[in-house]
Order: sequence, then structure tokens, then C-alpha cells
Amino acid sequence: MKCIILAAGYATRLYPLTENYPKPLLEVKGQTILDWIIDDLENTKRINEYIIVSNHKYVNFFEKWLQSKNIKAKITIIDDGTIDNDHRLGALVDISLAVNKLNINEETMVVAGDNLTDFSLSGFINYFDIKKCSCIMRYFELDKKRIYKSASVKIDENDLVLEMIEKPDCPNSNWCVPPFYIYTKDDIKQIDAALKNNCIKDSPGSFVSYLYKYSKMYAMEMPGKRYDIGTIENYETIKNNYKGIK
Repeated sequence: MKCIILAAGYATRLYPLTENYPKPLLEVKGQTILDWIIDDLENTKRINEYIIVSNHKYVNFFEKWLQSKNIKAKITIIDDGTIDNDHRLGALVDISLAVNKLNINEETMVVAGDNLTDFSLSGFINYFDIKKCSCIMRYFELDKKRIYKSASVKIDENDLVLEMIEKPDCPNSNWCVPPFYIYTKDDIKQIDAALKNNCIKDSPGSFVSYLYKYSKMYAMEMPGKRYDIGTIENYETIKNNYKGIK
């Protein structure tokens, strides 16, 4: 299984902290956000290659980080060529870039490089193995304002995705979708078709909104909490209170 880690954003809400430094390399409890993600997944022994998609402005930071990272799986860093937020390609285009540049033809996990969890992603991989279809995660969100900025999903009694709406004006449920996805090798190849169908380029979940109409997909209930570092204030809060992965 490949793992694409989206790390090409400019994190403007965290300026000046990230004005000249990538958010995934910010430290929490002695290691970077990126280290937390990869070290957890390494314990599953299922990932044969991590593909970190960066922008041109920050790619040197990731290359320097890579020099000190010693794991069995291969790590590949891709530069998407952008140098500022106004010209960013968008998460969906960055996924396509990785898929096409590396000719990916196997099961692929896609995760945001700026999210921490207090649970291991190993359970998500196990869920995918059982369902044998592309999978997403879901968590119950009471605040509709938060759902407006994310995605909502409607499911049946077996977790089958019936409808997925990215950045909904009218959410179809209180089930919100975080940026963790696993695609079958056939489904990940549909990324360019999704882009041609005017999916939201800067929202990785818009691929799911396209794909569920053509391919069976399941939504696993998130077994813990995830922490999206969006502002300096909540970064400081997470640094002080994060207890690691259970």
C-alpha cells in the first residue's frame, strides 16, 4: 500500500509561524506532526512507500527532514512547483500529480499532513481489509458551522456511503468526514476523471463526492479524536495537551 501525505499547503492562518516553514514539520511533544503520522503507520508494516507532496517553497525543509528519517519503507518527496498560496494547485491536483508521476497502481492511503490523532490508523487499514472497497472515516459533529467547512456523509446501517457532500450548504447528516482516505487500486486511478468533472481542486474529499456514485465505498466511525492544527492558538493548546496515540 502507498501513502500519499498532503503537505503542499501554505498554512496562512498560522502566519507568521508558518510564513517560511511548513506546518507538517511543526513539533508536538518532541517530534513533528509528520513523524507522528509516519511512525504510527510504520507499526502497521503495510506501507511500502510514503509520498510527501510539498510545494517548491518548502520542499528543501522536507528533504532536510528526510536525511534524518530512518525507516524501512521508501519515502519519496514530490515538489508540486508552486511558490505561494495564490498559485497553489490544490490537494486534489497534488494527489493526481503523485499518482501520475509515480504511476501508482495499488491500494493507496491519502492523509492530510497537518492532522494528528489520538488513535492509530492501523484500525482504518484493518477496516479497509474487511470491506475490500475504498473507505473514508466519519465522526459525529453537532456544530453545523464546522460541517459547512468540511464534508457530510449519509450512510446506511452497514456503513455504506449513500451520499457525500464536500463543503455542504445543507449538510445531509451530522456525520463529518476528516481527511483520511483509503482507495482501491482501481479507484485511485479515477482521480483525473474526478478533476475533469469539476471537483473542488483544493478539497481532497471532493474526490470522494465524485467517486461514491460509481464505486462502492464505506465510512468507518472514527475511534478517537483528531486534531486539525489551524491557528496559532490551537497549536499551542495541542502542544500542551496532546497525549500521543493510544
